[in-house]
This record gives sequence, structure tokens and C-alpha cells, in this order.
Amino acid sequence: MRFLSLIWIRKSSHGAFVALSVVLVGLTFPVARTFSAQKSRSHRPAHHKLAAATSSVHDCGQGISLHLSAPESTQGSLLLLELQSSAKPLGEVKATWDNKDVPFWKQPKLEEKSPDAWRALLGVDLELKPEAYTLAIAGKTQAAEDFTCAATIAVKEGKFATESLKVAPNFVEPNPEQLARAEAERQRLRAIFATITPERLWDGQFRYPLAGVTTGGNFGKRRILNGKAGSPHGGIDFPAPSGTPVYAAQRGRVVLAEPLYFSGNTVVLDHGLGLYTFYAHFESIAVQAGDLVDTGALLGKVGATGRVTGPHLHWGVTVNRARANPLQLIALPL
Repeated sequence: MRFLSLIWIRKSSHGAFVALSVVLVGLTFPVARTFSAQKSRSHRPAHHKLAAATSSVHDCGQGISLHLSAPESTQGSLLLLELQSSAKPLGEVKATWDNKDVPFWKQPKLEEKSPDAWRALLGVDLELKPEAYTLAIAGKTQAAEDFTCAATIAVKEGKFATESLKVAPNFVEPNPEQLARAEAERQRLRAIFATITPERLWDGQFRYPLAGVTTGGNFGKRRILNGKAGSPHGGIDFPAPSGTPVYAAQRGRVVLAEPLYFSGNTVVLDHGLGLYTFYAHFESIAVQAGDLVDTGALLGKVGATGRVTGPHLHWGVTVNRARANPLQLIALPL
């Protein structure tokens, strides 16, 4: 069964409108409620080390080393970075990659003798040009000593399938009223994407948003809509019956909970440090903007609202405005 998940639109060079898939990021709201998961779903996974067999290590000098969860990446992938200092505790870490700041957080120690460690998530956008990019790190130790470190990360072209779909005309050529709404939402999303909450709200590994469902598809698929090229699909689709409960993948703040033109009833969680999860096409929404929710908290129920061909959950992840595969987020040892 195929499902179509469309979020916003842009105008092509030929004058036609093509569908784009997006993931939302955070707004700040003054009122907050806290939603906890059921006891059976509430837990704090232990903090994990990076797997030595697949990681890449760079010597930064001064007893400092940079560990990457993988030596290279592909379009739409996620990397976990870890800066370790065996000599002196680090007091400040800043980094840039692909002309974007990469926020680091201080990682709790596994044991007293463990090296001082700072971590960051590096998102590789679904459409980032395949080439080598430099990760540049600079910081200070707690003794106010400067240090720098650099690593070259190669980005390879992703292997994504292409499919042709016949959809309603307003998927490709919306009327003026629909276009005005979609454009207003697009501008709003652009503003949201630029917001990075400085606090890390999540704690531990991410989980699947549906109970007992661990497989999904369509991430990165290139689609031909009514004969016109559309943008790649920016999330994972989980087929499920209408009314199926949808749970928070990790602790975070609800920054959007409302119907949107293409994605229907939509919920977005801000997990801090530029990391957001996006849940679309709900039948009903169980939270409101400003709520602070725990891992496994009920967000709503699967539906078929918005521009879809059947009931399913569209689940997306964005890291520093980069659209990444949500299944890779679950796999990372956070």
C-alpha cells in the first residue's frame, strides 16, 4: 500500500507548483503543561558509548579526540559526534559544518574515571550536495586554554527510489486561496526552522512513535506527481488504522498542534539543540502548543487528514534544518 504525505509547495522554474515535504521546528509559548507517559512506557535508557567498530577517531592534540559514529555519511543521514578530553575538562565547545552552527552538549560521565565528553548531532540534509565538508571545532578547557579540531566528512549520494503517482490536481496546481494558505504556512515554517532552543530536553534514546511498529518506508523517495517532478519525501510513513495511538518519541515541548494544509492535523515536538520530530495526518490531537511531554506520552491518533491516500503516520526529523531519516535517530546510542 502506498501513502502520499505532502506538506508544502513551491513554484518550479516552469511555473507549476510541486509538493514539498517538511518537518517543523520550535516556537516559544508562554503556557506549558506537562504530559507524562504511562508507567509501562516511562524509562530512562542508560547513556551509551559510541561503537568503536564503526566510528572514526580524529586526534585534536592536548589529549582531546573527536569520535564520529561513522567515517562518512549519505544524504539524509545522521551522525553522532563526541569530543573526548582525557587530560583536562572542557569548558566550552563550538562547531560549524555546512555554514551552520553545530550545538554541543556536555555528556554525563558513565563512571568517575571516564574522560570528559561533549556530544552533538550532525544532520545531513536529504538534498545536500554530495561532496566533502569540513567540520570545524573550537573551544576552551576549564583552565581557559584554547583548542581547535577539524575533520573532513564525505557526503555520498543517497540511493532513493522514484515513483509516479496520480494525485488530485490541487496537489500540483492549488487554487489561489489554497496557494495563499500554503505560502503563508511555508513562510511560517521557515521562521520556525531558524529557532534553536539552547537546552537539551531529551534524555536517552528515541523510540518508535507507534506501539509494536518498527518498520516504515518512503524516506527520500523522489516522486513524479501528475507527470511533474516533486520534491523528495522528507519523512517515514507508518501505515496504521485510523485511531491508532501515536506517542512522543522522546521528551520535548509541543511547539505546534494544529491542522495544516498539506499535513492535516499536525504535532511538532522541540527536543532542544535544533532537534525536532514531526507527526502528521492525525485523526485527533491530544496535546496543545506549550505542553512539555515525556517519552511515550500520547500525542494523538493516526488519521487521514490533509493530502493523503489513506490513514498513516508521517513521522519526520529535522536537525539544524536538515531533513534526516528518523530511523537513524532511533539507532543512535543517545
